[in-house]
Amino acid sequence: MNVELVDKIVKAVLYEGYMLYPYRPSAVKNQQRFNFGVVYPREYSEAQGGSEACTMQTECLLVGNSETRCTVRVRFLRMVARSVGKRAGSSPSAEPRFENVSRLDINGKSYHAWQEAVEETIEITEFDLAGLIAQPMQWPFRLSAKQDKEPIRDERGVVAGMIVRDKRKMAGRIDLSLEQVQEGPFKLRVLISNDSRLESHPASREEALEQSLVSAHTILDVLDGEFVSLVDPPDAYREFASGCQNLGTWPILVGGDGEHDTMLSSPIILYDYPEIAPESPGDLFDGAEIDEILSLRIMTMTDEEKREMRESDDRARQILERTEALPEEQWMKLHGALRGLRSAKGEKP
Repeated sequence: MNVELVDKIVKAVLYEGYMLYPYRPSAVKNQQRFNFGVVYPREYSEAQGGSEACTMQTECLLVGNSETRCTVRVRFLRMVARSVGKRAGSSPSAEPRFENVSRLDINGKSYHAWQEAVEETIEITEFDLAGLIAQPMQWPFRLSAKQDKEPIRDERGVVAGMIVRDKRKMAGRIDLSLEQVQEGPFKLRVLISNDSRLESHPASREEALEQSLVSAHTILDVLDGEFVSLVDPPDAYREFASGCQNLGTWPILVGGDGEHDTMLSSPIILYDYPEIAPESPGDLFDGAEIDEILSLRIMTMTDEEKREMRESDDRARQILERTEALPEEQWMKLHGALRGLRSAKGEKP
């Protein structure tokens, strides 16, 4: 397995939709983020009549024997609610109280309320096919709540504001099962369920996101066996592949071309062996556009727009700094590239 290549693809999927151009919280496009791969708490899903998924299911085929071993990793973004408080009252000696605001300006810098994200990985211990076919596996997980506070001081050194970052508690499970299909390949099922108890009733979508698996995807590795492409399965396995039921996700082969030991079950439809264009200078989180267009648009922003982009989110700031520092030769590479050319010598017109 090409670990570096797989990780690049996974990162691109993980942050798709994290923050869209024009990369500012005030932009309409960023008022409702993450339309891919969200596994909501069951309570919220039921309150929405089931229109918002609380489970994600992957089914894929693999060829192996009783000694074949597998690992499963579920990766997702966990939302962090960043609130900004403005100090209430002017007495520096009194115990400070803070009132939540959407934006606070202190010492020429702006602080915005926002939903940040941290990466989480749930890794299931290695298992062999013989054990799993004999006994399905259930893997519960829990993530604890956590709160961090960061004071904001004015030019006198007095605490004038407070940034509070909250992680909500989460709980769920991953169910694994295996069956052999008519003396043919094995069908592996991975079912992700979000059983988190909502902390707000009724919960808004933004509140539910704080207890959701966001941009969730599953990475499957096999040793002494191989996965079968569901995009273009061999004729012998085509009927079996059509019987796989994937809910909210699409399994594809990843790694070097022709490798069959790693599968990515992605919430975004991709083809087998996707690649990141070598001309791309870095993640832009907006797969609906191409790098050149997004980069040029960033360069046309006003100073105030760039300031909001820089101060609202660290990942957005990195995009801005990288784009402004692009050398001329990198800009030329973004303009276009030719691939797949072959010689026409000897071909008949």
